[in-house]
Order: sequence, then C-alpha cells, then structure tokens
Amino acid sequence: MVDNLNPDRNPDGTHTVRETTIVTKSGGMNTLLIVLLAVAAIVGLLFATGFWSADVKNGALPEVSVQGGALPDVDLDSKEVVVGTTKAEIDVPKIKTEKEEVSVPTIGVRDGKTDEKK
Repeated sequence: MVDNLNPDRNPDGTHTVRETTIVTKSGGMNTLLIVLLAVAAIVGLLFATGFWSADVKNGALPEVSVQGGALPDVDLDSKEVVVGTTKAEIDVPKIKTEKEEVSVPTIGVRDGKTDEKK
C-alpha cells in the first residue's frame, strides 16, 4: 500500500532521505567589481571632459626672496582744502503756530452689551 500523505515513504515501508543543499554565492566580489568599474568610468569621464588634466611636467616651486624695506618715495603736488565759516545774510522761512479748537475723529471699542432701546 502506498502512503499518499507521506511521499518520502517507499512502498516497502522504508523511508527515503533527501538531502537538499542550498548554495548561495557571496555577492561581495561582484559588488566590489561593480564599484571599481563605476569609479573607473567616472574618472575616465572626468579626464575626457577636461575637468581633470594629467599634463604633468617636471617643475619646481619658484624661488622667492623677501627683503625688508620702506615705502617708496612719492613726490606729490596737490591743492590745499580750506574749510571755515563766513557771515552772510540770507532769507530763512519762519513758521508760526497758533492754537485753535477743531473737531478730531475718535476711535473706541464697544463690547456689544449695551442697554440701548429702540
């Protein structure tokens, strides 16, 4: 008799043992390779567009000598500016004020609770 509920059981009553091995590849090397290729492509693009330049020649820093010194001599002929006061007679407008009684607008606030009868 065949046991349909347990397909691992053989018709003679023995069991078959199945071994399943799951092999997973580590994506570390693939990821590293993709990152290195992306960096190389970006560097190549920067050189191709001229953002980076590899025009390297033998060279050295320039030699600079600094000596103490003084300000240069300057011969300057200029005019003299004179500032002062003098007496003069000019027309000056005068404003006079007077007190006068007038009606002015007022502003107030009511609370809405008035005892007005209509």
